[in-house]
Amino acid sequence: MFSGIVQAVGRIVSTQPFIVDARALPLADVRIGDSVCVQGVCLTVIAKRGRRLVFDVSRETLAITTGLDRPGEVNLEKALAAGDRIGGHLVTGHVDGVGHVVAVRNGCYRLRAPRALARYLARKGSVAVDGVSLTVNRVRGAEFEVFLIPHTLRATTLARLRPGVTVNLEVDLIARYLDRLRRRR
Repeated sequence: MFSGIVQAVGRIVSTQPFIVDARALPLADVRIGDSVCVQGVCLTVIAKRGRRLVFDVSRETLAITTGLDRPGEVNLEKALAAGDRIGGHLVTGHVDGVGHVVAVRNGCYRLRAPRALARYLARKGSVAVDGVSLTVNRVRGAEFEVFLIPHTLRATTLARLRPGVTVNLEVDLIARYLDRLRRRR
């Protein structure tokens, strides 16, 4: 479980094997078998090589996500420990779908989610975009808007977002379970 508060921006240096340079992410407490959220995707550490973390990435993960198939910068967050502060919202690192940036204007980012995910998006609700916890400000069909403050743009990979760029989306966990319970009635 994660909070969607990015702790560092790392860099994928290799995809075969999958290796991430953790850069400023504190690694003293990271052990083999720990979960780390990489660009919104929960991955398991299988080796540590200095500042580099090695992960297994399945074909399924690559097929349903974006941004893990090539070298580049990625958002990183270590898993929450009991008693940690949750500054964002509960994020599992289980990507629900790939979205697209539709427009960017004055800090407002309009994205399009896969139609099947649209029912989970609500004004003032939460969504994780590339692992970053954000508040949804407006929803129209499958499109939604978020505002990004300067700190978020500096501390994450989201400053690279432009129309046409794809992103990993994880809808709010509570919304997903409420929908499931409602449908069972």
